[in-house]
Amino acid sequence: MKAMVLAAGLGARLRPLTNDTPKCLMPLAGRPLIDWTLRWLKDAGIRECMINLHYYPEKVRNFVGNGNRYGLRIHYSYEPELLGTAGAVKKVENFFEEPFYVIYSDNYSLWDIRNLKIAFEKNDAIATVAVHWRNDVTQSGMVELATDNQILRLIEKPKQKDVTSHYVSAGFLYVNRRVLDYIPEGEFCDFGYHVFPAMLNAGERICAVKMNEPIIGIDTIEAYEEANELSLGVRGCV
Repeated sequence: MKAMVLAAGLGARLRPLTNDTPKCLMPLAGRPLIDWTLRWLKDAGIRECMINLHYYPEKVRNFVGNGNRYGLRIHYSYEPELLGTAGAVKKVENFFEEPFYVIYSDNYSLWDIRNLKIAFEKNDAIATVAVHWRNDVTQSGMVELATDNQILRLIEKPKQKDVTSHYVSAGFLYVNRRVLDYIPEGEFCDFGYHVFPAMLNAGERICAVKMNEPIIGIDTIEAYEEANELSLGVRGCV
């Protein structure tokens, strides 16, 4: 089982904390965020990961290494120019031979992502997307659902007047390799803005899995502080 771990972002909204540190190396309870992520993936049955890099790439390589300490095989994809969440996956499409996970590495959660694979196989979908409830969806990817959790519409950062749901994408995906056909090669491309709308317009079936565990998108200093507090509680229990 393979996963794409998206870790190339600049972390601009976390500055000055990220002035000389990639977001994925920000410490949570004394451990870099990517350390939590990789151990979490190993526990879920993933054995091989591709990590995309852009901002201070050598710092990430030097910390993670080849993945031996996690029981994983780690590969890297350097992007001189950012390609977006989907463009990053397209760049390494030959790495994937079967359905795979896509993980946004700036999201902290201990939810069991194997739920995505189970739902994918049960619902005969081209992709499954983890979603969670949020009161304010205007800074997230709003997901409109049918009663059977099929995704009807996904709108990135909707205006308040366009809000029709309080479920948002959590940044954890399990996708059929056929999703790669919807991603242009060598161009900036985003799952929320470009790929999912194109797949829905083509009549593809995308399903959601509602999360029952906390998740924090670490995109502001306040969110980082919240994630650090949550992880301190987890560390105290293990």
